[in-house]
Amino acid sequence: MVIGSQLYAQSPKTVRYDLYVGDTMVHYSGKMAHGLTINGGIPGPTLEFTEGDTALIYVHNTLGTETSIHWHGVILPNQEDGVPYLTTQPIKAGQTHIFKFPIVQHGTYWYHSHTMFQEQSGMYGSLVFHPREKSTMPEKVLLLSDWTDMHPHQVNRYLHNANDWFAIKKGSTQSYTEAIKHKHFGTKVTNEWKRMNAMDVSDVYYEKFLANGKLTDSMPGLKAGDKVRLRIINGSSSTYFWINFSGGKMAVVANDGADVTPVEVDRLIVGVSETYDVIVTIPENMRYQLLATAEDRTGSTSLWLGQGMNMPMAPLPKLKYFEGMKMMNDMMQMNGNLDTSGGMQMTNQTMDMNTVMYPEITGGGDNKPTAHEDHSGHDMGNMNMPASGDIVTLNYGMLRAPEKTNLPANAPTREFKFELTGNMNRYVWTINNKTVSESDKILIRKGENVRIILYNNTMMRHPMHLHGHFFRVLNGQGDYSPLKTVLDIMPMEVDTIEFAATESGDWFFHCHILYHMMSGMGRVFSYEDSPPNPQVPDPSYGWKMIKKDDRMLYLMGRVGLESNGSDGEIRLSNTRYQLSTEWRIGLNDRHGYESESHFGRYIGKMQWLFPYVGWDVRYRKLDEHEKNLFGQKNTKDFRQVLHVGLQYTLPMLIVADASLDTEGRLRLQLSREDVPVTRRLRFNFMVNTDYEYMAGFRYIFTKNFALSTHYDSDMGFGAGITLSY
Repeated sequence: MVIGSQLYAQSPKTVRYDLYVGDTMVHYSGKMAHGLTINGGIPGPTLEFTEGDTALIYVHNTLGTETSIHWHGVILPNQEDGVPYLTTQPIKAGQTHIFKFPIVQHGTYWYHSHTMFQEQSGMYGSLVFHPREKSTMPEKVLLLSDWTDMHPHQVNRYLHNANDWFAIKKGSTQSYTEAIKHKHFGTKVTNEWKRMNAMDVSDVYYEKFLANGKLTDSMPGLKAGDKVRLRIINGSSSTYFWINFSGGKMAVVANDGADVTPVEVDRLIVGVSETYDVIVTIPENMRYQLLATAEDRTGSTSLWLGQGMNMPMAPLPKLKYFEGMKMMNDMMQMNGNLDTSGGMQMTNQTMDMNTVMYPEITGGGDNKPTAHEDHSGHDMGNMNMPASGDIVTLNYGMLRAPEKTNLPANAPTREFKFELTGNMNRYVWTINNKTVSESDKILIRKGENVRIILYNNTMMRHPMHLHGHFFRVLNGQGDYSPLKTVLDIMPMEVDTIEFAATESGDWFFHCHILYHMMSGMGRVFSYEDSPPNPQVPDPSYGWKMIKKDDRMLYLMGRVGLESNGSDGEIRLSNTRYQLSTEWRIGLNDRHGYESESHFGRYIGKMQWLFPYVGWDVRYRKLDEHEKNLFGQKNTKDFRQVLHVGLQYTLPMLIVADASLDTEGRLRLQLSREDVPVTRRLRFNFMVNTDYEYMAGFRYIFTKNFALSTHYDSDMGFGAGITLSY
């Protein structure tokens, strides 16, 4: 099957592309990984138009499932926006959908699937809208992306089940042994005392980072003195990229497609889904590296400019995670909120608190390069990196529009305050502690000015994207505040954006980290009195389909097979609810067996409180009556009861559990899973008022397999293996 694109120039004003969307098998890092792709590879083709054209795009779906295409950052009619069930019909298997919209802007944009996790699997490509008067300067699109060999549905499931396999792969576990080695034992204890897991600047481990679908790309036809415009697009699903150029400074001339007054910098960070246009100059007849490094520094990709001897950048050194953990401890209150009592106002990226983790800025630490090898295949001489005190890093406060961007002066203003909320332990991401499915559409009126005040009360960056509109970022530039479609908001920042409500229909506003969006961090702005959208014939059904994304169920299972029997757990959960069954099976009647099941709902922003109902089945041959700490007796070899209970996560991530069964027996229990002793060694324990106790270790070899051993008060000592799903 041929998968690709075709271009038809129908008239001077209408430009037609045919996109064929289908399955392929892509080969990376020695493994075969399933990918949904456009044009038979990663990424899809660049679609080019000139301002004033009419885009006519036929999307042919040859997949066995439905798909969609969203035109990111593009001002267009609501029904062409491409969000399935919200603005545009999903493209069913075997169908063709025609998009038609005028090109009313110029700049660098991109397109991607808005269906489930297809974007992570390769369904994206670049858009270039040329101005009417085209520049003669050479230019190059640099579409950055991240690649995982794991199916993205599995990635999402791992994140929701608090599995730390990604941290093991990245070397960011921050175990107690590592804390002692780095003289941060107290920092680690404080971290867990405040009920936090180890910190990270990104969530997912990626095998490769790609430049235009390649490990590295090049633009050889350049000589000394040439200037080139690089259209940088972060088409990743969850990776921020640091951009450095070995040939010197970069002039930033556009952001999210909108022109800005040129500003020269040594480096910049490109948030997920952001675009930047930069102009670089080739100093000599050499081959210079534009290096794009993942924010967590587990790998990089690059674009080589010019020809001759290689002039590479110095790879960015590994992060000093325990310094970051210490910073996080100082910021976090015991209730899970960030501490703003100091009165320091942070906004528009002007203060990067993660700087404490950057050895190239602060000095010291582990200065080894990133975990992935350099893929240039060339010499590494003459590495270029400005001295730490001279590094100029771009922030939003430096962006200035070349023309005034004021909103209509006489229009009424409607203001919204959004607190970005969530927690890493259960991977829940919300706005004002509500997911998309838990909230209503936000009604606005055409002709209003809409102001949004965003406060990031989480420890993660969030690239917030508004469909179908440019917004002003209030960054101190007054009348010349820059226009954007994506706002990267850092922890503890308060940022303000505003836009003129000039459209109609429903428009998505969401975090563009794919796994955050699919977990619920978003809202829908809906224009009142909008005409019916022919692409959404049943709005009620469409809204139900939108809500399904953050209501997905996540299955987890763990089975221990050891010399004293078997124990394990199966858990099915979503954002708020959980159903679980745990069991223990001994080898004889005296060891017996037991199974305990719970169904409950997590309460609160941090979800530390879990009331539940359940049932308990136990059998063990008794020689004498069992008595608990409260003097209550059990006289039966076999019993089955219903119970109600309450779990609460204490400091040090210890779970306290109090339950009462239908026979009037009260049980109190303390337990902790997955205490990180070393990078791969985990400790767990349990003790309760029935005089039951357990302690054990697991040594993790793969994401599914571990050696394990434990002592159980009923079953004694055992050793064997543990299988995880």
